[in-house]
Amino acid sequence: MSKVKIPRPEHSQPAHAFWFDRKKYVTVNFVVQKPKDVKVDIQTDKMILYCKNDEDDVFYNELHFFDKVQINDSRERVYDRTINVLLRKIKPDFAWPRLQKNTERPSWISVDFDNWRDWEHEEDDGKEEYDKYMDMIKEMSTNNKGPAPTMDDLSDSD
Repeated sequence: MSKVKIPRPEHSQPAHAFWFDRKKYVTVNFVVQKPKDVKVDIQTDKMILYCKNDEDDVFYNELHFFDKVQINDSRERVYDRTINVLLRKIKPDFAWPRLQKNTERPSWISVDFDNWRDWEHEEDDGKEEYDKYMDMIKEMSTNNKGPAPTMDDLSDSD
């Protein structure tokens, strides 16, 4: 699997990135308004992102991962305001204390606390919670009972 080498552009800035950790994956969301010309090179120990936004500003990010990832099961997806990168860990069930190997954290990397959760003491991957959430959405939509529930609506007090 040969990928095109992405050179660092002379005039570029890093895109702000939010990341969170799960049992099998690490997710990184790069915030770029209307990204175009997106190029992502995911390697076992690092990744490079290059893109432009709707105003032709050039973004370049290079991340050296805390631990190795599986490149064949890692992928990116481009949305209207973000570029989502899903990285499959080589060592599942091992929490990453930080995204990068280097202990110094660049200002453009932040933890995504909205999606972060302490999974180390959980019994499963959250499938039961997800199934319950999807059942609630299905019930709400078929009975026209108002807006869809949030994950916070899940409680055992039913």
